[in-house]
Amino acid sequence: MRILCQNYEFPPLGGGGAVISQHLAEELCDRGHEVDVVTSGMSGLPHFERSGLLSVRRVNVLRTRRYMANSAELASYVYPAYRASLAAHRDMPFDVNHTHFALPSGVASLALKRKTGLPYVLTLHGSDVPGYNPDRFRLAHLLARPIWKQVVKDAAAIVSPSYHLKELFQRHIDLPVRVIPNGFAPRMVNEEQHTKRNRILVVSRMFHRKGVQYLLRALQGWDCKWEIFVVGDGPYLEKLRAEARRLLVDVTFTGYVQGQELLDLYASAKVFVFPSLQENFPTVLMEAMDAGCAIITTKARGCAEVVADAGVSVTPGSAEDIRAELQRLISNPLEIERLAVKSRRRIKELSWKRIAQDYEACLGEACEIALPPSVLKFPLNPDRKANDTPQTTP
Repeated sequence: MRILCQNYEFPPLGGGGAVISQHLAEELCDRGHEVDVVTSGMSGLPHFERSGLLSVRRVNVLRTRRYMANSAELASYVYPAYRASLAAHRDMPFDVNHTHFALPSGVASLALKRKTGLPYVLTLHGSDVPGYNPDRFRLAHLLARPIWKQVVKDAAAIVSPSYHLKELFQRHIDLPVRVIPNGFAPRMVNEEQHTKRNRILVVSRMFHRKGVQYLLRALQGWDCKWEIFVVGDGPYLEKLRAEARRLLVDVTFTGYVQGQELLDLYASAKVFVFPSLQENFPTVLMEAMDAGCAIITTKARGCAEVVADAGVSVTPGSAEDIRAELQRLISNPLEIERLAVKSRRRIKELSWKRIAQDYEACLGEACEIALPPSVLKFPLNPDRKANDTPQTTP
């Protein structure tokens, strides 16, 4: 298949959704498919890259930060992405469009389908579903609801990485959703070069719903004598720093970290804490399991689905539960080792090779229902002038 991949963020921009789309695209290329990614650009990034069967086209947008974008910056992706995708499709037609995020990427995909008939498979990631991230996008979803409904209705298939997100989506619209978990690519860390330390690690974008504040409260007044590292950036970071000072908690806030430095932090930590209140299918939990960390997360379904029985799940928003589990693990090294073994076993079940097979089948089914040019209202015709009368079938 020749696959168009629309995602407003793609590494080195973005968070978990960007990394997921990259690994899936690379795995599909390894399976012999050609993938052309259309994504956002930023100063210092090349407009076009090609490696084997994978191409990345970056369009000019208003985005100014690598780790996040506001609603205006997201909206600025739609038209440039549509134009770039249309030009690439006219140059060498795609079989199917794999779209990540209903908003904003899905708007460009909807326009492209209306123009050319190219079917798209839509993968939901969380913030593109109303109610998932109301602190940031409540107003945006309210204003964009009519176009959001058109995007999801016109999709050839809708994929959710978790049952939690599927249920949230179906509260808004009754459409079938296929659940395909996010995969994971092992980092190939040389464990002989790393020694596990008495270190508790958190890696997250810094938003209120990520729940890092509950870890800080769990540490209040407790001299645990372990290093506490909180890794990540975001709008809630300064409030967390202020909260740590107020609670007299000794925490190292590293800010945004990536690459080998981040891998070293995972590899050095015995315990990984992810106290999020709501998630889709968080990549950081998979990264921590891959590094052999003992996991403490919450019973929020998006977290529990990733970890399964390979970690400890506490009540969302409960500092008391977090503290109790930390104290239990710190006093029981054998339990930490047992959970580390279970983490490594669990991550093998989420390999991209297996997940890519499910996506390959889903994308292939979408190709079969593509409308032929003869029945399109606006059939693909690279030579048609903009002011030509649209062609219709008799």
